[in-house]
Amino acid sequence: MATKHEQILQYIDKLPIGSKISVRQIAKDLDVSEGTAYRAIKEAETQGYVSTIERVGTVRIEKKQKENIERLTFAEVVNIVDGHVLGGREGLHKTLNKFVIGAMQLEAMMRYIDAGSLLLVGNRFQAHKIALQQGAAVLITGGFDTSEEVKQLADRLALPIISSSYDTFTVASMINRAIYDRLIKKEIVMVEDILKPLAETPVLLPSDPVAKWHQYTELYHDTRFPVVDEQMRLIGIVTSKDIIGHEETATVEKVMTKNPITTSPRVSVASSAHTMVWEGIELLPVVDNQRKLVGVLSRNDVLKALQYTAKQPQMSETFPNLIMSHFREERQGDELVYTGEVTPQMTNHLGTIASGIMTTVMAEAGCNLLRNHRRADMVPENITVYFLKPVQMESKIQVRPRLLDISRRFGKVEVSVYQGDVLVGQAMVSAQIIDR
Repeated sequence: MATKHEQILQYIDKLPIGSKISVRQIAKDLDVSEGTAYRAIKEAETQGYVSTIERVGTVRIEKKQKENIERLTFAEVVNIVDGHVLGGREGLHKTLNKFVIGAMQLEAMMRYIDAGSLLLVGNRFQAHKIALQQGAAVLITGGFDTSEEVKQLADRLALPIISSSYDTFTVASMINRAIYDRLIKKEIVMVEDILKPLAETPVLLPSDPVAKWHQYTELYHDTRFPVVDEQMRLIGIVTSKDIIGHEETATVEKVMTKNPITTSPRVSVASSAHTMVWEGIELLPVVDNQRKLVGVLSRNDVLKALQYTAKQPQMSETFPNLIMSHFREERQGDELVYTGEVTPQMTNHLGTIASGIMTTVMAEAGCNLLRNHRRADMVPENITVYFLKPVQMESKIQVRPRLLDISRRFGKVEVSVYQGDVLVGQAMVSAQIIDR
């Protein structure tokens, strides 16, 4: 039987897109406490099918699929730009196809506006009206208001009209940044993208005899199976090691490994791979917040996923890549050297390179050296910075990683940073190697 928490999530999931959601109302309708209702709503928000907007409330929105994750709902735009909704609240769940900056004559502007667009414009009431009539939402920059006629039109057409105190350039930058962030997420492979779903996962019950494990090994050509109770909650796992020395009549409950290591669907594959290598396990059960089994992840699944290495342009927008874009990689004899300049963005309030930036540079240089020795992905496991000296803005520095040790699973690199001939930073980087 489903728990109250699960019942609330199922109830919210069945609500029509655009429905307003209230903690008090859900508590009353489902006869649960307001605390239970609040926790379920927050989880629904985390899962991406509910959005909470200041001064508007909580709205049921369409859950993003992997292929359209870069598309924002108007509800999300309100949160991104710290805006408030002047009209058209019923359309907050809709997604925008593109945004148009209205910095031109009205006639020219309208050529670029179509249904699903978001017009960024100042206090130009006529532009607001025509955009709505063409099926576009409106974001008024500069904190301006609009006319009552436009607000009523927005309500009638269920197209949001939003006001933000930021200027047009800032608003466009914020929306663009949000889209880039989503594109980066799209290219990061998550466990839910590659797991073997529950429908395809053979499971054992604690009351099953060990003989059933033997039947499963012949039928599925595998030796590792999760053990679940009647509610499909994970309670253990059985492998060939657990079976050794036990009669076929013994129950699974007596031989299984209890409380196995698990992961969740919204964890990155790289993180799960780190866990599997570190713990030396071949099968990782995937469970939800209620510990119900949703599938399994095998080492083969992980290795296949890590072969997906085609870099998209937006991936260079991550902070480590942005930092390392200021450094040039070159060979000096047998050495790999990174040469670059300390830009103003890399500094702290004193005008010297920030310690976090320096640590990132050393970690990236160390992992890159290991990648040159092994065609594999690197997960930094331990970074010990034992010497740092202030380096002024616009100084040129050289980063010199030196390989100390490398094995099948781990690598260790010493990284030294020089300004001219002066040593200004030194660290030890240990990384875990995940074969592709």
